[in-house]
Amino acid sequence: MPDRHQTPAPHPVLRAPVRWAIALSSALLRCERGVLIALMTLLVLLILLNVATRYSGIPIYWIDEAAVFTMVWLTFVGASVMTRLRMDFAVGLVSDQLPPRGATAMKVLAAFCVLVFAIALVWMCWTWMDPRGIAAAGFNARDYAEASFNFLYTERTQTLEWPTWLVQLILPVFALSLTVHALANLFEELKVCPRIVHPGFDVVSADAVN
Repeated sequence: MPDRHQTPAPHPVLRAPVRWAIALSSALLRCERGVLIALMTLLVLLILLNVATRYSGIPIYWIDEAAVFTMVWLTFVGASVMTRLRMDFAVGLVSDQLPPRGATAMKVLAAFCVLVFAIALVWMCWTWMDPRGIAAAGFNARDYAEASFNFLYTERTQTLEWPTWLVQLILPVFALSLTVHALANLFEELKVCPRIVHPGFDVVSADAVN
């Protein structure tokens, strides 16, 4: 019989890069949870306000555009959260037929592919938004557009008249958060660190439970 007073095995000491990636991913996930709640509340309020103003005969046209932008931001933030919680779409047609080692290898490959995609998205956003180029132009949008033919910083939205780059800033934010979450998932799939349970999320994927 096992010794009842036997001390449990100590947790493995994680290396600094793994520890930092997991901690950053967890902190980012908590922040994204608050952003999701705020965006969902804002979206509901905008829809109710839109219905009320249209019913009263005094529609406010910028509400439609604001609701669309809120939904776009909500989608990207939610996609980042779903990636970390492993609630994203998965096709088990092949992995379900594999032995445990093969299924684990497929999960590692999938996590690695997500990480590669996230890094490519970061590079694309850096090239597209070109922060060094706009800084070299003295943050003058017209001079930058004439020199680079990139009109991102001169365009504005139709009704809100917001700068387009401000609305589309969600793309690099999503790319960076996806990179952090994908790296944390890859470490967990490689068994470098234990699988972390994230409190505060009522929905947990079946893969995380198993």
